[in-house]
Amino acid sequence: MSLTRRGFLAAGAAAGWRLQAAPGRAPQAYFGVHPFIEANPKAVFIRRTRVAAKMDSAAKLREGLTLAREIFVPMDKPGVPVSHRIVLKPNATGVYDAKRPPEENWGVGTDPQFYEGLVTGLQELGLKRFHFIESTTYDTWNLRGFNDINERLGVEVCESQPRPRHLRDGFGITWAKVPDGVVFTRIPHYAPVGEPDTWLLNISKWKAHSMCLTLAVKNEQGLVAHPFTNFCGGWRSVLKVADFVKPDIHPRVERVVNEFFERHRKLGYVRYDTVAAVRGQSAGIGPIEQEIWAHKTCDNVSTLTTGLAMIEGIYGRDGNGFAIGDDYLTNLVMFSKDKFRLDLIGLYLGGHEPGNVHLYRIAKERGLCDTFNPWEVPVYEWVDGAAVPRKLSDFPRHPLKTIYLTRAGEPELHLVNDPFDYDKNPL
Repeated sequence: MSLTRRGFLAAGAAAGWRLQAAPGRAPQAYFGVHPFIEANPKAVFIRRTRVAAKMDSAAKLREGLTLAREIFVPMDKPGVPVSHRIVLKPNATGVYDAKRPPEENWGVGTDPQFYEGLVTGLQELGLKRFHFIESTTYDTWNLRGFNDINERLGVEVCESQPRPRHLRDGFGITWAKVPDGVVFTRIPHYAPVGEPDTWLLNISKWKAHSMCLTLAVKNEQGLVAHPFTNFCGGWRSVLKVADFVKPDIHPRVERVVNEFFERHRKLGYVRYDTVAAVRGQSAGIGPIEQEIWAHKTCDNVSTLTTGLAMIEGIYGRDGNGFAIGDDYLTNLVMFSKDKFRLDLIGLYLGGHEPGNVHLYRIAKERGLCDTFNPWEVPVYEWVDGAAVPRKLSDFPRHPLKTIYLTRAGEPELHLVNDPFDYDKNPL
């Protein structure tokens, strides 16, 4: 086995205390999120973590377990039955890079020990049926140890490379009809996503990407089965798809997307005049590719119900989401019932202005969220199991530079922080 596996097993042994049941958490027939979170679904909650070093496995596991014990609660009256299947969606990307040791690319996805702590905390509530869903491949999950964790905790993993006949026959696949779709009419998800008696926990990463920051909304792209999960391929991934994909592409997609695009360009939103970058993962991701990606993303999330969304920011990452970029100890975890509002706070605290990112304006335009203004989002600090009202300005901003729509003459890594007047652009 790899060094990664030995490291994870050692961390688990060193933190054996994690298996001790928390006081007052005897399993009941139901579970739910903390009543205050449930009663404030439009709020975003921010917890300051206490991790002194990025690779401190025991500290990160402790943070995940402590948070799970505070926000997931047993219930003796109807909530979510503990017999439900829990769908776990971390960002499980891993990067092979011969030039850098794995520890330098740890921030490409959700921290594995934090993930383990959350799952362990949920298991304390009597939950037994867990499903790890991710459209990246099995070998990349192993780079940061997710395979070992899932095996140790008894978590089922999806088969991320289905054959065309599996899609056709629905083997390991759940099809969802897209209401008012723009690009798709139907979308296939890895089972049991979208099935009855399931509950979705979205555990995204605070990191830069060609789509600015890849946060909770984009993280759910990884629930989509191949080859439908290719959202950022522009017109090629819409009009030149395999024959078995074509029946699920909206027949009016070209006209509708181009009408959206031209309207947005004429309104003068920033970066519609940029050209696609040419380096690495950013190649070909220009304004029209961003527009198509945003509509595919909106189509997808319109079919999904998320129990709770998180952004793990114990350490954040700049760059392109993969091999380009560095990690920074930031010690924040953010969570909300509303994944769009959660992302607005994540974008702002990451140094960006959400109104400049096309996805969130388009989502409001399509009726999937009610704001793209971070200052309209109630913010609470989560302190020792309680919510304390805060202002957004009470939290530090950590600039996570991105390759999103680079202007001519602009550094490849930059902030998307152009001033945006939300009063004049309310949509």
